[in-house]
Amino acid sequence: MNQSHCCVIIGASHAGVNLAFALRKEGWQGSIKLIDADPHLPYHRPPLSKGFLTETPVDGRAPIEKIQLKPIASYEKNDVELMLGIRVESIDADAQQLTLTNGETLSFTKLVLATGARPFMPPIDGLQDAKNLFPLRTATDVIDIKTALTNGNKNVVIIGGGYIGLETAASLRKLGHEVTVLERESRILARVTSPQLSAFFTELHQQHGVEVLTDKDVVKITTDDNGCNQIPNQIICADGSQFAADIIIVGVGIRVNSELAAAVGLNIEHGGIKVDSSAKTSFDNIYAIGDCSYHFNPHYQRFLRLESVQNAVEQAKVAAKSICGKDAEYDALPWFWSDQYDVKLQMVGLGEGYDDVIVRVEAQDEGGDDIVLNNVSKRSLWYFKGEELLAVDAVNSSKAYVLGTKFIKAKETLNKQKLADPSVELKPLNFV
Repeated sequence: MNQSHCCVIIGASHAGVNLAFALRKEGWQGSIKLIDADPHLPYHRPPLSKGFLTETPVDGRAPIEKIQLKPIASYEKNDVELMLGIRVESIDADAQQLTLTNGETLSFTKLVLATGARPFMPPIDGLQDAKNLFPLRTATDVIDIKTALTNGNKNVVIIGGGYIGLETAASLRKLGHEVTVLERESRILARVTSPQLSAFFTELHQQHGVEVLTDKDVVKITTDDNGCNQIPNQIICADGSQFAADIIIVGVGIRVNSELAAAVGLNIEHGGIKVDSSAKTSFDNIYAIGDCSYHFNPHYQRFLRLESVQNAVEQAKVAAKSICGKDAEYDALPWFWSDQYDVKLQMVGLGEGYDDVIVRVEAQDEGGDDIVLNNVSKRSLWYFKGEELLAVDAVNSSKAYVLGTKFIKAKETLNKQKLADPSVELKPLNFV
């Protein structure tokens, strides 16, 4: 490692930016080039569906400064060269060179793919011709949505009942717009959580005036090209139901940006770029981190691809050490969060494969209905496979989140009966 070395990072979101600064911390003396197709100075992604959506003025200039990952002066101080609004066309691994879409070529000593993912736009008939139809992945997407929301309250239909769709629904209701969520599965959040938590968030959104409809497979969108109708789009589902929409937001999933990796011959598995415990790919001088990586998790003893800020940051630290010639292995317990209305959901661990769930309600609601979870008090859901605690979902209960993290890491065997009893205080020794 010396000053003639160059580390090129493709992708300037959480993974790429954290890696650049971690490299300097670990002693990297060479140049660092950070490339991203997004023209904005790198920014935090989680606020996009929340505060950035509710507070951004139409021109979008002032608020984006509030969510920047680092001020421009930090990049200059750490000698990190930003190359924004630029795409990489191809990688020549043998020549250790990449070509940009503008024809420029860059040489590298180390290359890091932090390419993330892009929204999946489903093959719905008429989707390409719909008016005011947007994904929600970038700051530009949100600025475009805000522009479309001007001039009075709008009728917004969100296709997809995942966390991004629900956070967006909550933000739009805060702004006073009419919101309908259409979910293809039999319940919202079906792919990521339990029926109990799905029921809780369904009722929460309904209480705030959002129409949440499941088993709605959108098959067609018709658009008024002549401007004769006040509401330009008509959404048609497989069951024949129809919904009018001024604005359509699509949030049905993502596709990993793995095309560059595949073209260069890196191992791609389960949609991600496969890496070892140091974030290194099948090529010695190429690494992959963040949403695009398919990595081994020691706690769960299996490979995973995670879409989370936490994973991006942790992998960036590991990759930086490895690039600088230091021993480092990824060993992090996944955690996530979601903010909707006045509800903070904190999630730790992965509940996939659970066969038992304990619902703990700290403040009993009047009807005693623990399963439906029909008010917003402190509560938590504890997911077990046999006697092993896999994951915890904590609703407005940071104590349950912290305690759950401790138990999962230690692989503690818990007393489930006491755990379900709200009269037993949430303290470590009460459940082991």
